[in-house]
Amino acid sequence: MAALLLATLTACGGGDSGSSSAKTKAPAGKTKKVDCTSQTLDQAEWMKHCADEAGPDSDTGAKSTGLKFGESYKWPDGLKVTVADAKVFTDFNKDLLESPEPGSTDFRVTLKLENGGKEPVALDDLSLIVEGATNGGAAAFTMYENGSQPLEGRLAPGVVATKNADHVLETKYGKKIVVTVQRNSENFDLDFPEFTGEITD
Repeated sequence: MAALLLATLTACGGGDSGSSSAKTKAPAGKTKKVDCTSQTLDQAEWMKHCADEAGPDSDTGAKSTGLKFGESYKWPDGLKVTVADAKVFTDFNKDLLESPEPGSTDFRVTLKLENGGKEPVALDDLSLIVEGATNGGAAAFTMYENGSQPLEGRLAPGVVATKNADHVLETKYGKKIVVTVQRNSENFDLDFPEFTGEITD
C-alpha cells in the first residue's frame, strides 16, 4: 500500500514539473513576437521587450531628463535626436530688415536627427520649448533667413540630418538654457527629452 502511494505521488510530481516547464517557455515565445521597430509599439512595452536588445551604446531613451548638449535620446520608433549646441546668432539679413532684439540674446539651436527606424519620419511633428535654466524665463521662437534649416519635410530611414531653430531670450535670464524637444504623436506616452546647456558665442 505504501509503495502504491509513493508511486502515485511520484507521478503527480512529474506531471507538475512538466506543467511548470511549459509555463516558463510561454513568455519567451511571446517576447519574440514583439516588433521592436513598430511605430505603434507602446513605449512601456518597448522598454520591457526591446531595451536589452538595443545594446549599451544605442541611446535608447531610457533617460529623457538631465541630458546635456551633445547627448542623444531615441524614441521607440528609432528616431534619435541630439541637441548639438546653441549659439548666438549675428548673421542677420538686412534686406529682410532682420536685426538684434534689444535687451535680448538672439540664438540658434542646432539639432542632429537620425532615423534608425523602418519608416519615414515627419519632422514637422517636432518642435522646441526653450527656457532659461538660471532664474526662469521662456525664449520666444523666431526665424532668421541665413543658414535656416527648419524642422519640416520627412526624414527617410537610415538618413541623418542637421536642422535648427531660432529663438530670442531676454538677457536678464542669462545664457544657460533647457531645450525640450516635443513630438506630436498619437502615442500620448511618448517622453519629451530635455537637454541642458549654454548659449555660446
